Amino acid sequence: MNTSADLLKELRIDRKAPPPARRPRRALWILLPIALVALVVAGWMVFGRSKPIEVETAPAVGMSSGSAAASVLDASGYVVARRMATVSSKITGKVLEVRIEEGQRVEQGEIMATLDPIDAEAQRRLSSSQLEAARSQAGSVQAQLREAESSARRLGTLAGQQLVSQSQLEQAVAQRDALRAQLATTQRNVQVARDQVSIAGNNVDNTVVRAPFAGVVIAKAAQPGEIVSPLSAGGGFTRTGIGTIVDMDSLEVEVEVGEAFIGRVQPKMPIEATLNAYQDWKIPGEVIAIIPTADRSKATVKVRVALEAKDPRIVPDMGVKVSFLEAPKAAGQPDDRGVRVPSAAIVERDGEEVAFVVTEDDTVQRRSLKLGRALAADRQVLEGVSAGETVVVNPPDELEDGATVALAEDAAD
Repeated sequence: MNTSADLLKELRIDRKAPPPARRPRRALWILLPIALVALVVAGWMVFGRSKPIEVETAPAVGMSSGSAAASVLDASGYVVARRMATVSSKITGKVLEVRIEEGQRVEQGEIMATLDPIDAEAQRRLSSSQLEAARSQAGSVQAQLREAESSARRLGTLAGQQLVSQSQLEQAVAQRDALRAQLATTQRNVQVARDQVSIAGNNVDNTVVRAPFAGVVIAKAAQPGEIVSPLSAGGGFTRTGIGTIVDMDSLEVEVEVGEAFIGRVQPKMPIEATLNAYQDWKIPGEVIAIIPTADRSKATVKVRVALEAKDPRIVPDMGVKVSFLEAPKAAGQPDDRGVRVPSAAIVERDGEEVAFVVTEDDTVQRRSLKLGRALAADRQVLEGVSAGETVVVNPPDELEDGATVALAEDAAD
């Protein structure tokens, strides 16, 4: 009995017993933050790192190393050629061949075109025939004159001996004198015929159109088969020129200066020209002359300016900006202190004038500046930037001290 009761007790489930122990998860809680930190760092490396800011730069130039002259006046003008010609033929004729193209360089005397020489050659042959006929006539008259002179001498001798009458002698002398006059006329006719042959030869030579001076062809006006004439024939079917050439060594600049400012310009005054096509190219030069007349409608005076540079990039009718400069000051004077930088590189931040200087590791440093006078498109900086350093031109608003930058042309590549 007791044994059965004990067995039943053993089979009873004890609900107060503690649950079986589980495996600790402490290691999982330690590894989870580490993985999250790694993911954050990797995401920042891939997506969060800021890209370099694209900027344009310019060097800071020492005041004594470049043109330290200040601009007293700025004006606009155009490149013009003092020696330019539209070449035409001296005679009217049909174009047989054109040997020029736009942009081609020609030397003085080089053939530019040829005209059909048929008419000129025919005229030269006719003139040559007329010359031969005049010479033949002169020879005939000369032979008659020799005979008449011999007869007059013979009759003169006979008249002295009273073997012939005086009237016969006078008739022989008159015939001789008439032949002498006729010979002089025929000789003049020979000279006229010779001159006509020379003129006809010139007309043949005029069928070849040559360059009057060395230069570059900027316009081709005629084509083979067209009629050209030195005079306009009207109606629009006759060309007046073969082509236009320009002596590139004669290029200069013409600018129009307002009457109120013309007093600032003097002959031989130094200038600095900037072509609209090449904004970073500063071309030195000087004033040639001030044209002594004014434009009433625009109240301006023309000024001729010579450029020191001879470069194929300079072509006629290009727009150009000219800065009339003061004479450069001697080195060591107070105005020659510091450097010159583009005015666009100077901005105002937190109430002060600053510039951003690019360092060797492609980051920028913000520099506070002490400014001097304005120099046309540049500005004198007395303190804050040294010669040879590179500054950012037109710095964007988001550019801050220590930011990484990249040149715009490098970023484009």
